[in-house]
Amino acid sequence: MQHKILLTLLSLCSSMLLAAQNPNAVEMADAFRADGKIYVVLAVALIVFAGMIVFLFAIERRLRQVEKDINT
Repeated sequence: MQHKILLTLLSLCSSMLLAAQNPNAVEMADAFRADGKIYVVLAVALIVFAGMIVFLFAIERRLRQVEKDINT
């Protein structure tokens, strides 16, 4: 199970890196960087990502408990 999650995250990261190679795709990022707002965007993205990870771990913990209750 953990290998599937790791593989999924790795594939998502590699696809984002490939998309970042397009030089025309960074005009908005340049504007945000010039205004100093890129850090706000990065912070919001990290908070959302961390929230999703915490949510998934909480679901996994509850699912394990339910499976344990069913098996006993």
